[in-house]
Amino acid sequence: MANLIGDTLMTDERLDSVAIIMDGNGRWATRRGLDRTAGHVAGAKIIEGILEHFRAIGVHHVTLYAFSTENWKRPKREVDMLMELIYKYLDSVVVKKIKSDPDFSMKFLGDKSILSKKLREKCIEIEEMAQDRTFVCNVALNYGGRDEIVHAANAAFADGHTSITEDVLAKYMYTSHSPDPDLIIRTGGDFRISNFLLWQSAYSEFIILDTLWPDFSNDDIDKCISEFYSRTRRFGGLAPEDKNA
Repeated sequence: MANLIGDTLMTDERLDSVAIIMDGNGRWATRRGLDRTAGHVAGAKIIEGILEHFRAIGVHHVTLYAFSTENWKRPKREVDMLMELIYKYLDSVVVKKIKSDPDFSMKFLGDKSILSKKLREKCIEIEEMAQDRTFVCNVALNYGGRDEIVHAANAAFADGHTSITEDVLAKYMYTSHSPDPDLIIRTGGDFRISNFLLWQSAYSEFIILDTLWPDFSNDDIDKCISEFYSRTRRFGGLAPEDKNA
């Protein structure tokens, strides 16, 4: 059952940017008596269909939390397998998609320097294959929200800025090419942000689903979209009906 968080009032906001914390792969596998790595394989298989459904309903930016800076603490075997799975997915599915779809592009958020040489080069290759396209899938890979803010501040100072404003810092974020997420969906049922898009999520709407990521479906997306459009986004202000109270 979904835990839908927030007010239930109408909004005129158009949903353009969605971010997803894709949680629950390991639990999905263990509940079936499978190795945790099987859950990651199952989770990867649904990504293309999920992205296509978001595109069909008019979303232009989707950010996927693939691997955090903290995920290196997991067992080495699982990390190695996950990195190889990501590489194979990029090399086969994503490269083919970019070549066949003139509107699709992919960007990577995070510190690529710690990735293996072949994975780092594949990420760069994919980013260079497609520029200025109408749909962007951002993949947060070796990403941490705190790390991103520190990186942005250091980059701004290195460029000669002597003081930091919100506008200055925003230009150095990994997500400078995309709008902040209107909606953040977390699968797996946990109520935490897990160091994801700390800067960008200041006024995002959150929806937490008990559904484990490999079971996430287009029906789940539709329910989340419906919930999003039932809310009023105040951005710290008042809803129209509150102003007259």
